[in-house]
Amino acid sequence: MKRLRQIAAIFLTLLASVLFSMPEWGPAAEAQASGPVIKGLGPQDALLGAAPNGRLIIAHNPDTPMVPASTLKVLTSLAALHYLGPGYRFPTDFLLDAQGHLVIRGYGDPLMVSEAIANIARELSGKLPAEIPTILLDDSYFDGPLSIPGVSASTNPYDAPVGALCANFNTVFFTHVNGRPQSAEDQTPLLPMVLPAIRASGLRQGRIVLSHRHEAPLYAGHLFRYFLVKEGLNVRAVRMAADGQADGRLIYRHASPYDLPQVIQRLLEFSNNFTANQLLFAMGAQCYGPPATLEKGVRALQAYATEVVGIPKGVFVEGSGISRGNRLSARDMDAVLARFAPHAHLMARKGREYYKTGTLKGVRTRVGYIETEAGRRYRFTLFRNHAGKATGPVMQQLHRALKENPA
Repeated sequence: MKRLRQIAAIFLTLLASVLFSMPEWGPAAEAQASGPVIKGLGPQDALLGAAPNGRLIIAHNPDTPMVPASTLKVLTSLAALHYLGPGYRFPTDFLLDAQGHLVIRGYGDPLMVSEAIANIARELSGKLPAEIPTILLDDSYFDGPLSIPGVSASTNPYDAPVGALCANFNTVFFTHVNGRPQSAEDQTPLLPMVLPAIRASGLRQGRIVLSHRHEAPLYAGHLFRYFLVKEGLNVRAVRMAADGQADGRLIYRHASPYDLPQVIQRLLEFSNNFTANQLLFAMGAQCYGPPATLEKGVRALQAYATEVVGIPKGVFVEGSGISRGNRLSARDMDAVLARFAPHAHLMARKGREYYKTGTLKGVRTRVGYIETEAGRRYRFTLFRNHAGKATGPVMQQLHRALKENPA
């Protein structure tokens, strides 16, 4: 009996040593594995923080698909850099046909603004005859219908439509002086063709969208006419090319003064939905040939996410994040941020944080990098997919946690 008690004691001692040498399981161990405690997170929140070497610092619902809102623009920008290349500049072609008509063919330049059009008119004035019967607008590089999921028919700038030939983000910025509508930009004339839309808006000032069929390319064409007339040319009419296409002798190819990283920097700074989907259409045409379509752009974005970034479960229906049909997990976004790290300087910056935010009704998101005093950048992804929850309180805790517990 004594012998049995000795054997039992030895066995219990060995068992205890094994148990105490194993990792602790249960709530305390789970909290430790998840990193610093961040208060206020629920089942519809996702938070992931990672060290520069990829080691997870904190993870809350990291694999739950979420609505990324405008943080999707980071992935769209990355895919555009992959397909188009950092040196890419959007072109616009100017041709002269046999009847002396000026053909303008667009390829989706998102930064074709009044200043650029004035400079192009100056360049063209020495290449064109003094009399131009008609400006013919060729927007066939983008194929319709050009509707974007999540974009409504409102006059809000975030609902601006995409197109192959655009000007001023397909918007008009106006005010009223002495009761009469005026342009709110010194560099942009207020064209008669936009007056009905201004009256219909009921606004005294602001920015409206050119969303009716052919309204956007016609606006661009009339701006070209205005600045060509200022250069001394007589341009009698502006109209869409028959069947959307026209041809002639190429007299000038304009390359945007902005390369792709500069376009992306402006895209991320102003969170411009129009620019994001212009990039989406352009990469679709680059991958699968013109004309550019939403389907080709989404297919290119999905292929990049799956084959290059390695996030096959992402769901994409457009490129700006305006649609609630898009889905990414926090872990997916972390993989995007890991690849985007060399381009972090293109994001907005506040203090030591490089970031991109997203906002939809009931959705608040924020992703980016937190830079330490030593110059190391920690990646973070915060998705909040329920109403009334801001990102600020969580981000304050995350900053404190990284400061107190640097990896």
